[in-house]
Amino acid sequence: MHALKQTLLKKCREMEIPLAGVADVARWEHPPFRPFVPEAFFPQAIYPEARSVVVIGLPVPLPVLESSPSIHYAELYRTVNILLDQYTYRLAVFLTERGHPSIFIPRDGYGSAEVLRDNPVAFFSHRHAALLAGLGTFGVNNTLLTRKFGPRVRFGSLFTTAAFPSDPLVEGDLCTRCMRCVAMCPAGALDEADYPEGLTDKAACAAHNIALGKRHIDPCGICIKVCPVGEDRTVFGRKKASFYTDRERYESYHRAWEHVRSYGGK
Repeated sequence: MHALKQTLLKKCREMEIPLAGVADVARWEHPPFRPFVPEAFFPQAIYPEARSVVVIGLPVPLPVLESSPSIHYAELYRTVNILLDQYTYRLAVFLTERGHPSIFIPRDGYGSAEVLRDNPVAFFSHRHAALLAGLGTFGVNNTLLTRKFGPRVRFGSLFTTAAFPSDPLVEGDLCTRCMRCVAMCPAGALDEADYPEGLTDKAACAAHNIALGKRHIDPCGICIKVCPVGEDRTVFGRKKASFYTDRERYESYHRAWEHVRSYGGK
């Protein structure tokens, strides 16, 4: 299993997948904190043959996200989602052909923001899977924070009958408790409590994204845009906390974002 796991991770690198981790399904039964996801949402409850979950992550490039809400970010979000579905499907086929039946799990698991407003839960949580696969820790914004990309990453998962060894969990806490996400959430959907005590007001978040959807510029993305965590902030030269609030100092950037927001949506 160790050799096959290394072959799988090599395949991920060849597919230009920057984040990949593995969790034994037993980790859902002994999570690092409680309350965790209910038993009905465990991978082995969805696919009884599952022995391991493979989680991959694709980045959301910060300069595009900074234009949110916009058609540019909306199209990026859809593109990343499509790639996640394609990649997890291909990896599941890759393992199945090697004698370990595997299935991909769609990246969202719900039909629309309207559906999510009425029933604000998907049938499987990729962010909890990513936590158990050693890819990050939860932040105040209830997203999974990674060292490389902060919360600016989308996750996809596949269930496999291969009994892979789990990757180590991330130690410590990546969230800085800066509360930028709380202060700048346009829907007022966040509070300052740590996960799982502090949960997103899903109704408020969904309502805001439904309104953006009517303008063809959903999703929102503000809480992941302003988060200071992630090496990508250094890569793109976005370390200053005032980058999104000090228009006078960063005039050219603010003009660029406004230009993009002026087109492609209502």
